[in-house]
Amino acid sequence: MTTSTLDATELYRLPWTLADNGISWLEPTVACNLNCDGCYRRQEENPHKPWEEVVGELDTFESLRRSDCISIAGGDPLLYPRIVDLVAEIKRRGLKPIINTNGVALTDDLLGDLKRAGVFGFTFHVDSRQGRSGEWAGKTDIALNDLRLEYAEMLARAGGIACSFNSTVYAENLHEVPELMAWAHRHIDIVQTMVFICFRHVVPEMGFDWFAGGEQVPWDKIWYSTEESGREVEIDARTLVAKAREQDPRFQPAAFLNGTHDPQACKWLLTQRVGDRDAIHGYLGPRFVEAAMDTYHFHKGRYLAYVSPGETRRGKAAMFLSSFIDPDARKAWRTFLGAALRNPARWFRPVHLQSLMFIQPVDFMDDGEQSMCDGCPDITVHDGKLVWSCRLDELKQYGTFLRTFPRAGCGAHHGCSGGRGMGSEAEA
Repeated sequence: MTTSTLDATELYRLPWTLADNGISWLEPTVACNLNCDGCYRRQEENPHKPWEEVVGELDTFESLRRSDCISIAGGDPLLYPRIVDLVAEIKRRGLKPIINTNGVALTDDLLGDLKRAGVFGFTFHVDSRQGRSGEWAGKTDIALNDLRLEYAEMLARAGGIACSFNSTVYAENLHEVPELMAWAHRHIDIVQTMVFICFRHVVPEMGFDWFAGGEQVPWDKIWYSTEESGREVEIDARTLVAKAREQDPRFQPAAFLNGTHDPQACKWLLTQRVGDRDAIHGYLGPRFVEAAMDTYHFHKGRYLAYVSPGETRRGKAAMFLSSFIDPDARKAWRTFLGAALRNPARWFRPVHLQSLMFIQPVDFMDDGEQSMCDGCPDITVHDGKLVWSCRLDELKQYGTFLRTFPRAGCGAHHGCSGGRGMGSEAEA
C-alpha cells in the first residue's frame, strides 16, 4: 500500500485536549435506519435516552470540558423524538448544534424546524457500505455523489447551515477517494468539509488476546469484529494523503492530532484548501490554522470547530491576511493574483475555504497498547464520565474498556499480524 511521507513535526498540533476541545459527542439514541459496515454501536431494546438523561450529559460536558460545538450522533439522531428540542437546548447553552446523520430521515419540513431551533450544521455520513435501499442500493461511492449533492443543495436552499460529509474508507473504495475530493472541489461553494475515516475492525489474523479486567474475551464476541479473513484494517492517514496527491500533487495538510502512544501518528489530519469551482488556488498552512485557533480562543474562550458558510466565503481575505505569517497562504495568494490578472472577473467572484479531514481511529502497538486520538474530539459521556465514543459498547457490555496483549509467539515482530483496528469512527 502506498503511503505518503509526512513529518508531523512540521504541522501544527491542534490544541484540543480532554478538558478544552472544539467538539463533544452526544448520543441521544442508538436507533438507526441503516446497517453500516464497521458500525461500532449496537441496537438496544429501548434505543432512545430519556430527556433528563440527555440534558444531564450536556451538564456533564459543561462541567468537565470546554466545547465549541456538540456533535449530536447515534445511531441516527434524526430518529430521536425530541431532536428539535435538543437542538434548541444546545443552542440555548451557547454551543453549536451539529447533527451527524445518514440523511435518510431528513425532510424539508424537519430541516425547517431544525433551522428555527438553531442548528448550526449537518455532517452527512454517506458511503457505499451502508446497506442503503431503493435507487441508492449497491451504488459506488462515486455514484453516491448524486445523493451527496441532494443533501448539499437541500441545506443551501435553507441557507446559513454548514454542510459536511463523512465517508468510511475501505480497501474496496480507497481508489475512489481522489474523485470524491474532486467532487467536493466542484461544489466548494456549498460543501464546507469532507471527512474520510479509515476503516477499523477486529479481524481473525490479529495476534492479540482480549481481556475485560482479568477475564479473557473471545475476539469474535466483540461487537466490531468480522470473520472475513484478510480484510484490510491498516489504512491510515498517510495512505489517504498519497491518494489525495493523485488528484492534486500540491495537496498539503496543515494540522494534526497525534496518537496517545505514537506522537507521529496523524489521527486527525486537517487540510485547508482555498479556491472556487474552477480552481483550487492553494493550501493554507500551519500558521494559518494556529492563528485561527488562538484568535478564536482569545475571543470566545474555546477552540474553533465548525464555521458557517458565510465565513468560508472569505477565502480572499484569509489568503491575503495570513500571507503575512504563513508561507503556504502566501503561495496560494500569489496563485490567485496570477489567475485574477489573466481574468479580472475573478476579483468579483467569491473564493471559498474548504476543509478536508482524515481520521485514523484506534491503532494497535506491537505490545498490545491501543493508541487512541490524543485530545479526542469524539469524547462522549457515560455514567457521568468522559469516555471514547468509538469504544462505548465495551463499557456497556463488559463494564470496562478491553485490553489487548500479544499472544505467545505472535505480534507484529513474531510472525503474526499485529493488525490494527477496532470500530470505525463512522457515524450514522
